[in-house]
Amino acid sequence: MIVCSCNVLSDQAIRTACSKAAPRTAGQVYGCLGCSAQCGRCARTIRKIMDEALSAAAACPAGCACAAHPKEA
Repeated sequence: MIVCSCNVLSDQAIRTACSKAAPRTAGQVYGCLGCSAQCGRCARTIRKIMDEALSAAAACPAGCACAAHPKEA
């Protein structure tokens, strides 16, 4: 689903950025994805997705093999 129409950011791209870089603000998510906020209408939705993604990752036990963790190559 497209969350930010100005930068064409999807919810999956935001979740991926959260799993790789653990940004603390919506502005940091934009930076991780190589863009910046334009109109700002998506900031609340990005924050909600960040909170969901980061809390899901924190709830997993060490060594978990769920989809929230990148696989080692």
